[in-house]
Amino acid sequence: MEIISRRQRMASFARKVRRDNRTIAFVPTMGSLHDGHLELIRRARQMADVVVVSVFVNPAQFNNQGDLDRYPRDLAGDASILTDFDVDIIFAPEEPEIYPPGFSTYVYVEGLADTLEGASRPGHFRGVATVVTILLNTVKPDFVFFGQKDAQQLAVIRRLVRDLGYETEIVTVPTVREPSGLAMSSRNELLSPEQREKAAVIYRALSKAAEAAAKGQRNASKLDQMVRNELESEPLASIDYVAVVDAETLEPLEKLGERPAMIAVAVRFGEIRLIDNVLL
Repeated sequence: MEIISRRQRMASFARKVRRDNRTIAFVPTMGSLHDGHLELIRRARQMADVVVVSVFVNPAQFNNQGDLDRYPRDLAGDASILTDFDVDIIFAPEEPEIYPPGFSTYVYVEGLADTLEGASRPGHFRGVATVVTILLNTVKPDFVFFGQKDAQQLAVIRRLVRDLGYETEIVTVPTVREPSGLAMSSRNELLSPEQREKAAVIYRALSKAAEAAAKGQRNASKLDQMVRNELESEPLASIDYVAVVDAETLEPLEKLGERPAMIAVAVRFGEIRLIDNVLL
């Protein structure tokens, strides 16, 4: 396993792999690796000759400086974890490698980036789309792996890859959960033990609504209220949003139809904001 910090060196390595007619699987992360990331890496290892994992805390997708400052960073710890997963390259650039002095070009996906997380975190998806564009241009992977937990991010990147003509296949991996049902996230480490225990209410709420939908409930507002009622039963939980939307376009729904639908939520426990979703 090699750690590469220079963009030019990463691009050179990727070109050599492609010249050798080998395939590249890419897992972009912001580090602080957990079992959710590791499941992405397991899938990547199964699908390609070379596995590249990036570790870069992207400042452009944080609209709160305090949130950026609190985000956990431990490259040495992440590298130690990855030695057991047959990863070929860790791409761990410093900020100036991604955003050199005078950087002024950003990527924005209209529509999909404006709702849900986009409404709560202005500029977030501009930062996500920009860094993903830079990483895809650098690594040029055959496959890139994302978790279903970040469903809106996934929708934005799918549209970006389609619209900009990238020859990269997006592979979606189901959300990996803690035993309580809480979706695995680097932010979970910032919760107090009590908050982490109580945060299991998020998945309970989503599961109740998903079960109701499976039994025939088609009314989106009733599913929405079901989730809200469960979340509001937990005093430590503060709802940012609950939304029943089309899983691809993220348009709000009044009634479930033939197209895949999704319930997405964002909930705060103290200063820590958690997101989750279920597909219906």
